[in-house]
Parts: sequence; structure tokens; C-alpha cells
Amino acid sequence: MLKKISQIACAILLVATFVSCKNAKQKLQEYVVTYNKTIAPSFRAENVTLTTARGYINDDKIELRFETNLEQNETNKAAAAVSFPKLIKLMIDNDQIPRQLIEEGVQFDVYFLADDNTVFDKEVLTGESLKDFLK
Repeated sequence: MLKKISQIACAILLVATFVSCKNAKQKLQEYVVTYNKTIAPSFRAENVTLTTARGYINDDKIELRFETNLEQNETNKAAAAVSFPKLIKLMIDNDQIPRQLIEEGVQFDVYFLADDNTVFDKEVLTGESLKDFLK
């Protein structure tokens, strides 16, 4: 009888464990909601006026956009190419861009935009590119 109770308890424990574990798609959704509600409103970086996250569940992809007050020109584009990767690295270090999600296969397309919403710089973070990016 004790053996049967132990087996049932173990089965319930296993089911509870699997149910409580979130898959990457659920984590992706949670991240986007959390980013837009908590990180984006308080986000501060030089020249950044707005940041938003958008999730693409079927593609396992998150798009982060950083809108700036900078005019699209070669000088600003060159400066963005230097400062933007540093900003992303800082966000990864501060877990504002979770390394765990990237390692689980979620791709981050990160855009740094001019005041007219044209692209200054774009970085794609994947499990493989993350290693090179953090060097």
C-alpha cells in the first residue's frame, strides 16, 4: 500500500513539474509583456526616446526597437554603429535581454532607429552570434 501511495505521489510530482515548466514560446510572450510594461517606460539611454518589444511566436523571434531623436546622416550612423552594440551588451549583462531566451533558440532582432524611423543599425542575436557579440 505504501509503495502504491509513493508511486502516485511521484506521478503527481512529475506532472506538476512538467506543467509548471514554461516553454520558450511562453517565455517569449512573458518577456514581451514585461518589457513593454516595466522596462520600456523607465528605459534611459542617450538619444533614445522610445523602446518597444514585439514578439513573433511562430518564428521564435523578438523584435526590439530603439527610436532616437537623431537625424539620419553618416555621422550619426557611424556613432550608432559604435554605441549601439555597447548598449545591447549592457542590456544583456543587466538581464534586460535575457541570455537564457537566446540560448533556448529565441532570436532577437534589435533595431536602432533615426528620428524618421530609418535604420541606423541592426543586430541579430542568436545562440551562435551571442558568443561573438559578447567577446
